Amino acid sequence: MAILSDKEIIALAKDGMIQNFVEKNTRTLDESGKKVISYGVSSYGYDVRVGNEFKVFSNINSAIIDPKNFSDECFVDKKGDFCIIPPNGFALGATVEYFKIPRDILIICVGKSTYARCGIIVNVTPIEPEFEGQVVLEFSNTTSLPVKLYANEGACQFVFFKANEPCDTSYKDKGGKYQGQTGITLPRM
Repeated sequence: MAILSDKEIIALAKDGMIQNFVEKNTRTLDESGKKVISYGVSSYGYDVRVGNEFKVFSNINSAIIDPKNFSDECFVDKKGDFCIIPPNGFALGATVEYFKIPRDILIICVGKSTYARCGIIVNVTPIEPEFEGQVVLEFSNTTSLPVKLYANEGACQFVFFKANEPCDTSYKDKGGKYQGQTGITLPRM
């Protein structure tokens, strides 16, 4: 197994692995020079952006989180340029990018240092071979203060691993329950 370089990621993205792909690491917006949390290709990864729709966990309805019988009553929907994650809170967002992962590629998600230094932990399960769709990102605020998460800017980094040979059974072969998802998809059984 090998980690893909920037050149390999760019080539695969151009072959359709990543839609809404940004070929260079972007730290400012166009001519305006406005600084953003970086996104796009890096040396051995790709910094994905989180979209402008969020679901923030809230206990306003005294809901219980049950993964086998999930109700969206435990969320407050937020749309805009940013999302405030409450102290010790949790929010969901979806990548701006849409992925079509080749059969011999596996992706692992790691956090960005800018958010990590603000107490944000990003969790994404491994993105399996032949997964297709937007990726739902899970953000946990580990601090006792609210944290601002910016839409359409870098949220976390994906690291791509190329296997020595294609897998026998891919996510698509298994009929993965999140195959083809767009936007924020809630837990499914």
